[in-house]
Amino acid sequence: MGALDAVAGRLAGGATVTFRPSGSSMVPLIRSRQQVVVAPVDASKLDVGDIVLARVAGTVYLHLVSSLDPARKRVQISNNRGLVNGWTSHDRVFGICVTVDGVTRSRIAGKSLAPDSQGTA
Repeated sequence: MGALDAVAGRLAGGATVTFRPSGSSMVPLIRSRQQVVVAPVDASKLDVGDIVLARVAGTVYLHLVSSLDPARKRVQISNNRGLVNGWTSHDRVFGICVTVDGVTRSRIAGKSLAPDSQGTA
């Protein structure tokens, strides 16, 4: 089980989680080791461009929503370099990124299930 699997478990339990992901697939939106806050999400309210923590084909990613399929209750997940990870169902989208290094992400209002999506768990 990887570090993001543990974060997904905490989000599924209703916690808002602060952590520092590593990697370059989301540059410049998220740089390696920047602090992010991810809160539980209502996946039916997501938009293209939202950054979410989701499980796709057995792997957990902190990546972008690149397409929506509301009729089938699923979203497509991609990195910020054009690689599509695949489609996943709403129940496998655990959280939405609400801040990166203390800067609140735009268009997140009303999407989080957490009462205080700026806190830590």
